[in-house]
Amino acid sequence: RARTRRELAPGLYEHGVYDAGGSYCQQGDVCCHGRDDGCTVPYLDTICYCDLFCNRTVSDCCPDFWEYCLGIPAPFPKEQGCSRSGRTYPTGATYRENCNLCTCSPGGQWQCEDHACLVDGDLIEAVNRGSYGWRAANYSQFWGMTLEDGVRYRLGTFRPPPTVMNMNEMHMAMDSNEVLPRHFDAATKWPGMIHEPLDQGNCAGSWAFSTAAVASDRISIHSMGHMTPSLSPQNLLSCDTRNQRGCSGGRLDGAWWYLRRRGVVTDECYPFTSQESQPAAQPCMMHSRSTGRGKRQATARCPNPQTHANEIYQSTPAYRLAPSEKEIMKELLENGPVQAILEVHEDFFLYKSGIYRHTPVAEGKGPKHQRHGTHSVKITGWGEEQLPDGQTQKYWTAANSWGRAWGEDGHFRIARGVNECEVESFVVGVWGRVSMEDMPHK
Repeated sequence: RARTRRELAPGLYEHGVYDAGGSYCQQGDVCCHGRDDGCTVPYLDTICYCDLFCNRTVSDCCPDFWEYCLGIPAPFPKEQGCSRSGRTYPTGATYRENCNLCTCSPGGQWQCEDHACLVDGDLIEAVNRGSYGWRAANYSQFWGMTLEDGVRYRLGTFRPPPTVMNMNEMHMAMDSNEVLPRHFDAATKWPGMIHEPLDQGNCAGSWAFSTAAVASDRISIHSMGHMTPSLSPQNLLSCDTRNQRGCSGGRLDGAWWYLRRRGVVTDECYPFTSQESQPAAQPCMMHSRSTGRGKRQATARCPNPQTHANEIYQSTPAYRLAPSEKEIMKELLENGPVQAILEVHEDFFLYKSGIYRHTPVAEGKGPKHQRHGTHSVKITGWGEEQLPDGQTQKYWTAANSWGRAWGEDGHFRIARGVNECEVESFVVGVWGRVSMEDMPHK
């Protein structure tokens, strides 16, 4: 009698048992007596059998045939899978738990990485349970990032070196009895001239974003609203390369040097494209030449082909303010928003509303949950709030560069007058380079 294809086929288990714990005969609810070539269930890209004939030297039985149909242990060790929410996963399977990768080990246990995550539920809960004066929230844009990633990709301002920290400070002429308003908001004083918060994505380029943001507002104010450019952070990221590292961080003094000597175009002309931190910096696509008296003119077209307006905007040399609350207030009130460095800690990423002060909530979780890095922001105003205990809490209002979904519509408030997170230690102002011909003639 000729042997059938079934008898000539190699056994199913030449290369080991796939899905040893899977349900096949049981799922199909089949067990057949003797030989029944129709007694099959789909298995991988072939079929397996649930009849008694399958149990021969070259076996083609389904993995659960012995246990389900014969009630005896299978003739091979059952591979231990890992279970998760009611399902079994084979060795080597993986899933992500926020910023940590979990892998099914041969012992049947999930083994997970142990990074500190940028979004930490315990931290959010601890801040919101404590009476710290601000609320924390979970941000989907930070989900899956480690705390290290947050510090590496979401900040990006190098601490000013001692030579820059010791820059001569500009002192505002202040009368000792001068009274400044209790609340101030630049957007109310200069409507239409204060630009919305920007979004640096995962580009560690806050040095370029805060500089472009402050310069945009200052040029608008100093031209009395006749020029209201939103300046291009990308122009700085790609073209200001002297001692700067683009989306891997940069110095504020270098950014202001570039704005004074070379100038930048608008964001519409040269849009932001470095959302992700690419190791290969994007080449500079804007060039300019001097037209005399320090002014410059573009010699390249806008990288955005839809826009032809490629005017170059410049500033005067930046100046540092004294680290004095009153002098910073007076500068803001008279000349417009200022740039400040900010030491960002692990809890700041989770800020949602209120008056921020760095909290000790991560201290109990150990050193790897505590990280900080230098960032730079645009201060736009100040105010004060009565606390439940009758005390007054003073604050600065500042624009961050993490998009409008973060914080209070892209802004945050931070304790004022106590150099919270070094926000008052290095504050910079600048004048837009605006000449008479830029102004409309009466």
